[in-house]
Amino acid sequence: MTYELHLKDGRILRTRISHPPDRSTYGPAIWRHILREQLDVAEDEFWTCARDGVKPDRGEPPTPAGALPGEVVHLLITRVGLAEGEVAAMSRDEAVARLQRYWTEGV
Repeated sequence: MTYELHLKDGRILRTRISHPPDRSTYGPAIWRHILREQLDVAEDEFWTCARDGVKPDRGEPPTPAGALPGEVVHLLITRVGLAEGEVAAMSRDEAVARLQRYWTEGV
């Protein structure tokens, strides 16, 4: 099975899950190769991500606190019919309440 991660800078990182033919484990050299060439992370970044869920720095700007999820923005504009400026001025709570009103009352 091959996994792909599409990065904002246009790169696509690919890695495969496979096992050595003799059922042994991978040695340190192949592990370093996978981390460096396929995942583009240092070993400590990998384990921090695996254990704690902290994603490696990929050069993306952090998401602003209180930012609306893209799907919510899309629904408010395309389904509810709000203008982009109106959606941009909403807090997260206001956006969710507006979607709930649309789904329950149809307006």
